[in-house]
Amino acid sequence: MIVVPPDGPGLARAVETLRANGVVACPTETVYGLAVNPFSEAALEALFSVKGRDRGKPVLVMVADAGQLRGLVSAVSERAQRCMDAFWPGPLSLLLPAEPGLSSLLTGGKTKICVRCTSSPVAQQLCRQWEGPLTSTSANLSGEAAALSARSAAVAGVSLVIDGGTLSQSAPSTVYDPDEDLLLREGPVGIEAIRNACAP
Repeated sequence: MIVVPPDGPGLARAVETLRANGVVACPTETVYGLAVNPFSEAALEALFSVKGRDRGKPVLVMVADAGQLRGLVSAVSERAQRCMDAFWPGPLSLLLPAEPGLSSLLTGGKTKICVRCTSSPVAQQLCRQWEGPLTSTSANLSGEAAALSARSAAVAGVSLVIDGGTLSQSAPSTVYDPDEDLLLREGPVGIEAIRNACAP
């Protein structure tokens, strides 16, 4: 397994790994996440193998900005756009209509996909150098504690770890469906703040 610093050469090495359908562990604003190419079935298979994850569970995707939603999301409603304007980048994950043809490994066979615009400088730069979205499911075996350090993120099957130091313990992102006005997971962004921001 390769461990690299979060600098230019390290991120370039991570992008090479992603292009080869490898699994990269990357620090985010909450925990270390596992990044793979969300448009590659082989990469998604590798991700599920590393995590030992139930194939019926969808995978969170991160972007550096709303422009990277292209190819992932089929439509953005006015309400969803207000959420993005108010809280992105940040710990608010939105359920948005998925582009037809995405892998069922990514969506869990559902019609929506969960996306967050990351506020982590390292994760942002990785998405920008990759020039697109990446998965960001937590870097741990399913059912185990989330990884807060490069060492704990280095689970079997991970090809490369970006060492961003030890992260502070924090709550996972809020998960919200703007079109249904439905809170699926409580987190740092509260439902009242979301509803106030999304009101016409």
